[in-house]
Amino acid sequence: MSARLPLAIETGGLVLPETGTLSVLHPVASSDLSALPLERVEVVQPFKPDFDHFQALGYSCVPNGNGTCSAALVILPRAKALARALIATASARSTGVVVVDGSKTDGVDSILRDCRKRVEISGPISKSHGKLFWFPATPAAFADWAAQTRVVDGYETAPGVFSADGIDPASELLAQVLPQTLGKHVIDLGAGWGYLASRVLENTGVQRIDLVEADANALDCARRNLSDARARFHWADATGWTADQRADTIVMNPPFHTGRAADPSLGRAFVAAAARLLAPSGHLWMVANRHLPYERTLEGCFAQVQEAGGDNRFKIFHATRPKAPAKSLPTRTRR
Repeated sequence: MSARLPLAIETGGLVLPETGTLSVLHPVASSDLSALPLERVEVVQPFKPDFDHFQALGYSCVPNGNGTCSAALVILPRAKALARALIATASARSTGVVVVDGSKTDGVDSILRDCRKRVEISGPISKSHGKLFWFPATPAAFADWAAQTRVVDGYETAPGVFSADGIDPASELLAQVLPQTLGKHVIDLGAGWGYLASRVLENTGVQRIDLVEADANALDCARRNLSDARARFHWADATGWTADQRADTIVMNPPFHTGRAADPSLGRAFVAAAARLLAPSGHLWMVANRHLPYERTLEGCFAQVQEAGGDNRFKIFHATRPKAPAKSLPTRTRR
């Protein structure tokens, strides 16, 4: 996008309004927005690490955009349902132009064809294995693309969240092997829309569970899926989140992708975070794809590690006695 946007402005005929807010929907950390005036840009990004990236650069950031803007730029995500929902949102919010930018691997050609059936398109600008195109905001043309939450397997999900089509089989497998005794305080790292937490809350001995999730949309679903007063919700990057006390148990099904590329370092960072957040006698229960090499990291962070279940696709780890240095966090809930 860094090459396509200035090219469209300089030679492609894209004219942005001279005043008003320029709303940029779902840019990622690698997105270069320098062609836009920083003081007028509103970054709409529900994914906390990317939100924090643009906020640190000085941009005004919100997890979800409200109100009108003079122009809206959509950075296409991989999920087609979410891409359509963002275009519908942009067209409803903008009083002027809607700009859509995406790579071929994120389905920009398909989205371009679909948009051409609904509105008159300008561009596209093709460069760097992607395309950028624009059209006058036409809310009625995309009303049927607006984001719709779904109820699947009894849980509410939203377009673009992890496992939006139903319960993730790895999380379901982990839930089946969790012990009856989890302790009073549990943390779910990367909680998504709340499936694992809902299963943990079936245990009456649990007095508190912290759901830590980087995707604000998934966390909103979790809030609606869990009405239990024991649940606390945290919009945060799990790898850097800190708690007010150490936990008895951590459950997690960590992510292992950055975009389309497999990135096991994400899971390793989750393991290190779990060791930091657990009480000295705490327990980690973790599920991962069988091919992912987490054993060495687990053994580096915990004194005891064992494979406690799984199948041909997934493996479940139970780790105890974290090696992370103790810090000044209480280990018991204060009354």
